[in-house]
Amino acid sequence: MTIVMHNKIFKSISEWIQKSLTNLSSDIEMSSSEVYRLLTPPPKEDMGHLAFACFPLAKALKKGPPLIAKELADVLGEHDLVEKIVPMGPYLNFFLNISRVGPLISNAIISNDFFKASLIEEPKKTMIEYSQPNTHKVLHVGHMRNLCLGNALARIYKYAGHEVITATYPGDVGTHVAKCLWYVEKEYGFPLSVPEGVEKGQWLGEIYTKATERLESEKEDEEKFNQNKTELTEILKQLHDRSGNFYNVWKTTREWSLDLMKQAYSWADVSFDRWFYESEMDEPSVKLVKEYQQKGLFVEDQGAIGVDLSEHKLGFCIVLKSDGTGMYSTKDILLAKRKFEEFKIEKNIYVVDDRQSHHFKQVFKVLELMGFDQAKDCHHLQYNVVELPDGAMSSRKGNIIPLMELIHQMEKMIKENYLKKYEGEWSDEDIEKTAKMIANGAIKYGMIRVDNIRKIVFDMDEWLKLDGDTGPYLQYVYARIASLCKKLKFNESADVDWSTLEKAQEINLLLKINSFNGIVEQSCQGLKPSSLCTYLFELGKLFNSFYAECPIGSAQSPLKETRLLLAHITGLIMKQGLDLLGIEAPERM
Repeated sequence: MTIVMHNKIFKSISEWIQKSLTNLSSDIEMSSSEVYRLLTPPPKEDMGHLAFACFPLAKALKKGPPLIAKELADVLGEHDLVEKIVPMGPYLNFFLNISRVGPLISNAIISNDFFKASLIEEPKKTMIEYSQPNTHKVLHVGHMRNLCLGNALARIYKYAGHEVITATYPGDVGTHVAKCLWYVEKEYGFPLSVPEGVEKGQWLGEIYTKATERLESEKEDEEKFNQNKTELTEILKQLHDRSGNFYNVWKTTREWSLDLMKQAYSWADVSFDRWFYESEMDEPSVKLVKEYQQKGLFVEDQGAIGVDLSEHKLGFCIVLKSDGTGMYSTKDILLAKRKFEEFKIEKNIYVVDDRQSHHFKQVFKVLELMGFDQAKDCHHLQYNVVELPDGAMSSRKGNIIPLMELIHQMEKMIKENYLKKYEGEWSDEDIEKTAKMIANGAIKYGMIRVDNIRKIVFDMDEWLKLDGDTGPYLQYVYARIASLCKKLKFNESADVDWSTLEKAQEINLLLKINSFNGIVEQSCQGLKPSSLCTYLFELGKLFNSFYAECPIGSAQSPLKETRLLLAHITGLIMKQGLDLLGIEAPERM
């Protein structure tokens, strides 16, 4: 991914440095964009606001970086955005002219131009596939990591300048469905009558757990085991043939599960441009395999059909079982082709947990061997699982927290612990809406803030705190700023003087604000929305430090108006950052 110089302040300084480099030596071939990449914040605030690393110049100049830094300082001259230049070891450090930098930053943010800057030079039409829950199972809190991560990534990609198509791929066929339908027929019969007052989608998930328990308990009885196996095979056959009683019940119960998914997606404010289904890939994927078997790519091995990937250290990839049915890999091979053909995408990102790493390596390699050029444009974004404080969750074992139950529980706790004091002052509708926003922020931020490769331990009490690295903390920071600006009657047209800002808390907050787009760019490049979470938490802490040390209401003009403007643009950055994570910013909390 090629990076553009989207930060106008850094761009101006980079071009100034690049022009001055020719005065040191004609042997230096460094573009202004390369200089831009080498600009970083110094490790300590008293060392400057910006630092240029001189290491890459050592070879061309045949000098040590500390000496180069001193010589470059001598030839740079003046720049209206820079107040002071200080060589420090192998770095050349710059102190910015806040009276000139402040208006550039604030005007761009208030006009919204700051948020419209393209962060990439070569945007790609990208499909991001995320949230692949199985029907006929309970949708639980563990599913939210995938949903929140994928949603945040899609939003970040769009903000950065890519054209994004979002897709979901529910698993609506397979052994888990057969088990559920098998138990339903045994215990409830057909036509199916569901107990009154139950949420049908969640009820199906509970049935799946009971079915698994029963099948496990009957494993030791050889006669029952064989009978159950035969019955499950018959169910799978009906689903494959799209006919029979089990197929008819499947169509009905599948909709119950999909309705539950849509309910969760609506709560999370997530929508998809395309719903792919495992069932729609079933038969066509088998035909595709047979076509390539005739071409000699796939071979038979002990009754199964597949391809030997051992020379690529990926083992044998089975694409057809001995009974002629396909595998997950079979369907994913077809799905990849469908995505590129249907949407003409240039990049295909799968947000799927790290347990499927080997699976996707095999699928991408098979696509490559099939002559599918876009195999190189398929990327598996791995993430680790979500656990409860007492260990891993499993739909099969039933030790899970159903998602919608959890949501209702969180919203109830928020109303009782945080919003009860506003009863009578706020409308019931406002209390309900705010409780939903806070619960939404707690779950989404908690699921995104941890690095993709690390496990998450879900702890509702910790995630709802207002004084830690949580979504509600950041929402509270924004609400505090909104309340402050309303109370002090913030006016965009008020006279300000950025030279009145002298305290470290003020300067640090302004510079942190200016680095927002750079962090979003990093999150996009590295496929890590967690980087944005870290930034927003640091921004929140900086604002609270500024608020504590730099009085606004009691300050004299124009310092008062300048500090209030600084608070206002902090709020705008916080709101935009939360939005990229899919989190609403409440005006009051």
